[in-house]
Amino acid sequence: MPNPWLALDAGADPVERMRQVGRAHERFVAGARPADAGADGPAMRPVVAESWRRSAVALPGPDATAPIELSDDDLESYRAAHPLSRVLPIFRDLLGGLAEDGEHLMAVCDAYGRLLWVEGTSKVLRGAEQMNFVPGARWDEAHAGTNAPGTALAVDHPLQIFATEHFSRNAQRWTCAAAPIHDPGTGRLLGAIDVTGGDHLANPHSLALVRATALAAEAYLRGQLGSAATADSVAALGRNEALLTFAGRQWRLGRRHSELLVLLLAHPEGSTGDELGFGLYGDDPSPVTVRAELSRLRRTLGPELMESRPYRLRAEVEADFRTVVRLLEHGRVAEALQAYAGPLLPGSDAPGVVRLRRLVDDRLRSALLAARDRTVLQTWVHSPWGADDLETWEAYARLLPATAPARPMTLARIRDLRAEYGLATSLQRARN
Repeated sequence: MPNPWLALDAGADPVERMRQVGRAHERFVAGARPADAGADGPAMRPVVAESWRRSAVALPGPDATAPIELSDDDLESYRAAHPLSRVLPIFRDLLGGLAEDGEHLMAVCDAYGRLLWVEGTSKVLRGAEQMNFVPGARWDEAHAGTNAPGTALAVDHPLQIFATEHFSRNAQRWTCAAAPIHDPGTGRLLGAIDVTGGDHLANPHSLALVRATALAAEAYLRGQLGSAATADSVAALGRNEALLTFAGRQWRLGRRHSELLVLLLAHPEGSTGDELGFGLYGDDPSPVTVRAELSRLRRTLGPELMESRPYRLRAEVEADFRTVVRLLEHGRVAEALQAYAGPLLPGSDAPGVVRLRRLVDDRLRSALLAARDRTVLQTWVHSPWGADDLETWEAYARLLPATAPARPMTLARIRDLRAEYGLATSLQRARN
């Protein structure tokens, strides 16, 4: 069975495949389904067809250009603080030869698809500039369409994107291979490593190379964590299933057990079954159901970690959401934002978890606004959880110099949000 993450099957003619996919792309742009592409040859790869659908919803058309969101001092300060800056020497050691051969680029992006580093010879860099493939540009699917780093982030898997498989016509002269990189302690997505060049990259070796580079980066980060990598901890931010590390073992808990564990962590002094039931179900808990869930959780974790009278954790276990709150209490806003991987158990509707989620988010957001720090506000508004936050967008705009490259995009985003929330209409009525 062909590898679905490779762009070309063994023995395929790259020129012919480019022509077939190009025709499929034009038909898709005109309104056909990607699956219809099989009429003139092999059908579209599912990963590409699905990415085209997402891109068509997010972008105005196939001629859209990736926006530049970070530049100058903002870019320098952001990437200096980013965890992937620590593994940049590994990227250069393993992929630097490609970046120096005059035919390829090496690129590193963050978890939002923002390019942090793009390296290669000046000639290849000039070619990439024509499609805004430059440091600071946003190359996730929602802003640049189907492309290797952006789609690797979207599907969380190494892959290749070949020539006309790119949704944006500006990118169709390039072929790229990319692999996502994760935080070894929490599993959180940190970004991706990418190699971009000509259609000769559509081979198994380039995909294996970026995957090996991503694994090497994760191994290095795991070593840098040292004892922290095996510390007793819970990761519950930005994920629906909590990840518990204890005594060198890891558990990925189900939804209900994740909620119970978060509630136990929020009350280290201990909770009764009724209190936990209220946190899980609100005013109408079922004592029998709560006891059964607690018994199953205790069997999973073991009596050395959890006791029942009252229900509490025996050991000191660090939780990522408590780390964020503690950093905020000490005024370390930038570090708190770096530690924030997203809302607490975002899919949970348990009342106790919802209250905790709002508490963490409100404290972080208030601290960001009070800090009046352009870099942290910029990071927040360009994150998935801050992208629709009108107040922080407006606070960020007030701190931008009038000549900042990001200012037109920022003001346009504010106009769109005000219109979406009906504020423009309300203001107009108020004037009348």
